Amino acid sequence: QVQLVESGGGLVQAGGSLRLSCAASGNIFSINAMGWYRQAPGKQRELVATITSGGTTNYADSVKGRFTISRDNAKNAYLQMNSLKPEDTAVYHCNLKGLLTPRYSSVDAWGKGTLVTVSS
Repeated sequence: QVQLVESGGGLVQAGGSLRLSCAASGNIFSINAMGWYRQAPGKQRELVATITSGGTTNYADSVKGRFTISRDNAKNAYLQMNSLKPEDTAVYHCNLKGLLTPRYSSVDAWGKGTLVTVSS
């Protein structure tokens, strides 16, 4: 029903930058919020940043001032990551919360993720 495809991950040196993209498709009626979460090896998935339909953003303390989440008018979300640190190494997953057509059922969808590796 909903497909989320992330891209933009890769290997970068500490202090570098990457921009992740998330493209959503499917029978989406409306999007309440989109977000980025990450999961490092051996750790639980954690919130990185979210953005609501009204543009309100929320960030994990560990990324404030370094990462910026944004959306465009289409069903895409982005995560600009600057001043990357080795501890940012993780698989980054896109999340979408919203409503589907035709029955306006709620959806909480996840992408498969994109790997970000930051070398020291």
